[in-house]
Amino acid sequence: MSFRRVGWVAAVALATWLELSCGQVYRPVVIPVAVTPPNPANFHEVFGISANVPFSPGTALQIDVSGDSDIGQANVGVNPTHAAILPNDSRVFVASAGSMFTGESDGVTAFFPAQDSSTAAGFGNTTTFTYPNIGPTNPSTGQPYICSYLPDFVATTQNSAVFVANYGVENGPNCNFSSTDSVTALNPAQDAISNIGYLPPGSHPVAMVETPDAVNLYVLNQGTNQVMDLSPIDLSTLATIPVGVTPAWAAVRPDSQRVYIVTQGDGQLYTINTNTNAVLSGSPQSVGIAGANYVLYDKILNRLYVTNPTAGTVYVFDATTDPPTPMATLTIPAPPITAPVSTVCASSSCSYSSVSPVSVAALPDGTRFYVASYVTGTASSSGSTTCPDANVTAPAGCIIPQITVYDSGTFAVKTTIFPLLPPVPTATGSTIYPFALPAVSFCAGVVPYTPASARFRMSAVASVDSSRVYASMCDGGSVAVVATATNTIATGVNSTDTLVNDLFAPFSAGPPQPNGEPLPQSPVFLLTGQ
Repeated sequence: MSFRRVGWVAAVALATWLELSCGQVYRPVVIPVAVTPPNPANFHEVFGISANVPFSPGTALQIDVSGDSDIGQANVGVNPTHAAILPNDSRVFVASAGSMFTGESDGVTAFFPAQDSSTAAGFGNTTTFTYPNIGPTNPSTGQPYICSYLPDFVATTQNSAVFVANYGVENGPNCNFSSTDSVTALNPAQDAISNIGYLPPGSHPVAMVETPDAVNLYVLNQGTNQVMDLSPIDLSTLATIPVGVTPAWAAVRPDSQRVYIVTQGDGQLYTINTNTNAVLSGSPQSVGIAGANYVLYDKILNRLYVTNPTAGTVYVFDATTDPPTPMATLTIPAPPITAPVSTVCASSSCSYSSVSPVSVAALPDGTRFYVASYVTGTASSSGSTTCPDANVTAPAGCIIPQITVYDSGTFAVKTTIFPLLPPVPTATGSTIYPFALPAVSFCAGVVPYTPASARFRMSAVASVDSSRVYASMCDGGSVAVVATATNTIATGVNSTDTLVNDLFAPFSAGPPQPNGEPLPQSPVFLLTGQ
């Protein structure tokens, strides 16, 4: 046999041996593949503002939507009241009415949000805009005049200016102004106050809205029952518009042509034509009895959602008409008397107050909207009053928060979420099902509003990608995270509109809880970033 033939036979034999040895099993081989880096556009954020105990600074926290985690915290002023973010998402501004407490000061804190990063970088530089000491030295005291402004609202639709409403004080004991009711203009580029426009004494501005074209700044003056249109350029008065009793909240149409005002004292919805600064014919429209506190403009569906906690109702309007056309009047269903689980109501006489809706979040995809509300629960046994939740010690009753999910097309209730942590097993083998909270007096708010208390017992927002809804719980010191989409991975949450986490606010400076755990601060407001 020739050498060539021998080589050929050997090669065939080797190939046959290899195939037989492998059978039908194929070994996986790792092949390097170039991976496209994550798109920064997938990074979304929500911000929460929390109040501390008196005389201690509050905090701002940033929530990473995709990670359901707190990725940044910063101290802000004493008694934070409201916040806004620049349109380009580059900075957040938080107003703090610190002078509500003797010896503390008012101010606005600005910070750069944490960026999408593989490392926890936290917030960028923090800047404080300090309100000025007005005037020369007080000859009676030998100290500079110091005026209390009580900033309580922040608004802007431009990156070059931010506006702050100051609730104001009349005839302050150490102030040389008869009134500090005013609006402050901030220059973000220079980190300085550029102007203060003083309003008529007793105005007490509590909310504002700037039109997207930056031509008009509408200021809601609770004390005089007026809406003032100020020029964003120099804060000069363009118009004064009488409205109903105690204007409380405002929303603007994206085309800058209409502004919507809710009056809390008489439960009315006003529509203002921004070209003429006149209230439209057919307006105002009733939104229940006195108590309406909030209006949200849904720019996807061109709707208005108005909450009235006193009436226990949410009013929905079609904003494509003038004035808006009523679409639905929704009575929020109360939780079952024993829901989710209670060991008290089986042996006691339990009752719930009417449901109080206080905030609405609408998904940007237009499919659903979420109503944050609460009830007060009591249980009476042998003449004593307590909470229906056996896990809560609250002799005067307790707060039961809930989130009701509505279908945007049919207005049908899809589900109700109790935004507290899931059931917790104990060492004895039993399970705790928390669904109620001891009431915190600061969180209850007052009507009409003052910066001495929280404006919202619960505040709700949706992420820009429609994947999450967040609801702050002032009494509980936490922010509930609700997943709005089905998770297709076997682990974790696999159903829509399900509570996935409660993010606790930073620790308070107050005394610890009875079990020794530190007490969290009270979240008072949420806002959505990019």
